[in-house]
Amino acid sequence: MPIKLPADLPAFDKLKGEGVMVMAEAEAARQDIRPLRIALLNLMPKKIQTENQFARLIGATPLQIDLHLIRMSAHQARNTAAEHMEAFYHPFQEVRDEKFDGLIITGAPIEHLPFTEVSYGDELAEIFAWTQSHVHSTFGVCWGGMAMINHFHGINKHVLPHKLFGCYRHDNLDPSSPFLRGFSDDCVIPVSRWTEMRQSEIDAAGGLRTLLASDIAGPALVEDPAHRALYIFNHFEYDNDTLREEYERDIAEGRQIDVPVNYFPDDNPAMRPLNRWRSHAHLLYGNWINQIYQTVPYDPQEIGL
Repeated sequence: MPIKLPADLPAFDKLKGEGVMVMAEAEAARQDIRPLRIALLNLMPKKIQTENQFARLIGATPLQIDLHLIRMSAHQARNTAAEHMEAFYHPFQEVRDEKFDGLIITGAPIEHLPFTEVSYGDELAEIFAWTQSHVHSTFGVCWGGMAMINHFHGINKHVLPHKLFGCYRHDNLDPSSPFLRGFSDDCVIPVSRWTEMRQSEIDAAGGLRTLLASDIAGPALVEDPAHRALYIFNHFEYDNDTLREEYERDIAEGRQIDVPVNYFPDDNPAMRPLNRWRSHAHLLYGNWINQIYQTVPYDPQEIGL
């Protein structure tokens, strides 16, 4: 089944051209089923690129997905056209009375800031609390996952001496987890961050289960059953060229940056990078969508009760 998107959202034509099943509002209305209402709280500067990445993953399942784009109420996007934001995004305060089967909270380029200094921190804390009564399952990604695990468990991020940048192999620590159904014993995940979460502090918090981790990159995917949440600190959703774009951006701006690890063939930036994470990305997000479908109430008003 397809993902339902506005026909004029840029992701509609892009994903359709890639073979992803997409459906416009009029077509979806003819199907006598309840689509899963999945919201994307998009904190990334390049909104359209991020929309494409997550829509591609959650639109590859056999279920009909109704995607809703959400932004912070007071924070104004500076890297995406105002017309796009006005046409496709709703501020959180407009949807706070609605219920959603799933919510993805993206990363944000504010790793250097303490959580207490984030300008929209108060509203984000409100959103985290809101998920417990209005969202069946929440997926926090990179900084979004770090902020969420900090909110619920007080676990802090730690600044690294250098950027963790590249494609790192991660071990499957819980093959029986429904979220890792079909996963290999290990997998490669793109990583791009200046901070880390520490396994010892995750273990000390209690009630959390680490599902994927790397000897070098640390814990990557953490399940929080009590809060119906997953936290992933790395980037399965990245496109083939995302790390290359980040590398070339930093080079152009004169920043000190190493070639991303295990990304370019022979570590040669002149060569085309190979995607070694796509299949596991689809598995993870497909498994998450399937778990929502298997466990969510049919009546959306019963979510969170």
